[in-house]
Amino acid sequence: MTDPAHAPSPDPGLFGPGSVTWQVHSDPMMWVAGIRALYLQALHPRAVRGVMQNSDFRADAWGRLMRTAGFVGTTTYGTTEAAERAGARVRKIHATLTATDPATGERYRVDEPELLLWVHCAEIDSYLHVARRSGLRMPDALADRYVREHRESARLVGLDPADVPGSTAELRAYFRDVRGELAAGPGARAVDDFLRCPPTPPLLVPARFLLWRQVARLAYASLPAYAHELYGRAAPPPAVVTRRLVLTGAVLRTVPSRLRWQLPPKHILRAMARLGPGSRPAPYKLHRPEAILDGPGRAQRGDGGDGARWRTPG
Repeated sequence: MTDPAHAPSPDPGLFGPGSVTWQVHSDPMMWVAGIRALYLQALHPRAVRGVMQNSDFRADAWGRLMRTAGFVGTTTYGTTEAAERAGARVRKIHATLTATDPATGERYRVDEPELLLWVHCAEIDSYLHVARRSGLRMPDALADRYVREHRESARLVGLDPADVPGSTAELRAYFRDVRGELAAGPGARAVDDFLRCPPTPPLLVPARFLLWRQVARLAYASLPAYAHELYGRAAPPPAVVTRRLVLTGAVLRTVPSRLRWQLPPKHILRAMARLGPGSRPAPYKLHRPEAILDGPGRAQRGDGGDGARWRTPG
């Protein structure tokens, strides 16, 4: 019989309860951030072309969104083995896919490092930007730590962590450098059309009008100004957008976390069952840094961040 004192410690996964990622990814505003990431990612013509030429985006956009959410949930809250398996699946799929530039006839792989890097940076910037701007209090040092932690998720999809931004300053510099490659081409227009009015069963049309449209508008409005210029659609003034993000975040965060976390596939509840109640994600741990500095997880050796410095009172 195994001596409990010598039993192996439960696996915290790639990040663990001591990471910034563990706290941020439990926030309900991550759904708004995910839509913002899609809008931003679609502005890289080579990247979005790879999606459009290898899938029926309109027919499977919901599935694609849920698979992305599942990947993020697994890599954040799953075991190390589960995260590594998820990364291996993504790398295997990407290795078989190519896209063709219709203007030049160039055929290229969708797992080119510069394309993977764009997708990664658009996601991390969106998650952190929306979380902070909607009222999740996070000191700059923890924002930097968040970005650095996600060198680990970048490794999972096939990037060299040394080539990935490791701070908010590096992330801002990356977006400055890549700005000239962005355009709202046919792929971006298709993504925009879908996100503004996704196909839904007749019974869900009222929900699409009342809920989805508002969420998509908010996600679009939270994009940087250059993205609005490329899409050719104006957004409300930044101060108005910030107020709406804060209000939306405040409303969504009133929903009890235990209720929110019941949604399949229950990544957070499974992680808490594995690691114990002390692993429960909680926003207060972000403005009490000492509460998250000593937990388990490989990624807490790093740092993280987005390209903005939004502040909330308190």
